[in-house]
Amino acid sequence: MPTISMFYGIIIYLYFYDDERHHVPHVHAKYQGQDVSVSIIDGEVLAGEIPLAKLRLVQAWIEIHREALLADWELAVNGQTPFPIDPLR
Repeated sequence: MPTISMFYGIIIYLYFYDDERHHVPHVHAKYQGQDVSVSIIDGEVLAGEIPLAKLRLVQAWIEIHREALLADWELAVNGQTPFPIDPLR
């Protein structure tokens, strides 16, 4: 489960070989013990929850970095290490 970015107390990561559970490209975001899975395609919450303000930051970050996230998704589901992505500033 490589961490690909961290910002405002949020840790963003991808699981290796994680294309079966939600069936869409997604990231996992962890904040203060809470975890949420968010679609890379449209920012929709697939499972879990984090505070709404933090979720909005994750969704904005996804919007900005969608192309790089999709490239990292392909690497991760094939068992390769994804590249770090710049944090939200």
